[in-house]
Amino acid sequence: MFNLSGSEIVVILLLALIVLGPEKLPEAIRRFARVYGEIRKMSTGFQSEFKTAFDEPLRELRETAQLTKDAVMKPLQEDPTPSVVADASEADPPQKDTET
Repeated sequence: MFNLSGSEIVVILLLALIVLGPEKLPEAIRRFARVYGEIRKMSTGFQSEFKTAFDEPLRELRETAQLTKDAVMKPLQEDPTPSVVADASEADPPQKDTET
């Protein structure tokens, strides 16, 4: 969460030891760990609620998009050859170009 390296953690612990002293440091670490755990729990709960709230609408949106895609693609995937051949047989033969 904080993306700290080992040396940064050591510096923070040394500063805490200097500021708080050896008597208060263990209790401060316990408090920090408790608060950090609560924050993580709240974050996980928020992510879970967010996912639950948006899963159903997103699923419906994906289904609608797929149905629309299928409706558009189906006519394009059918073989247009018979109608093109029928139209071509009714056409006039090509004219010779007499201009040179």
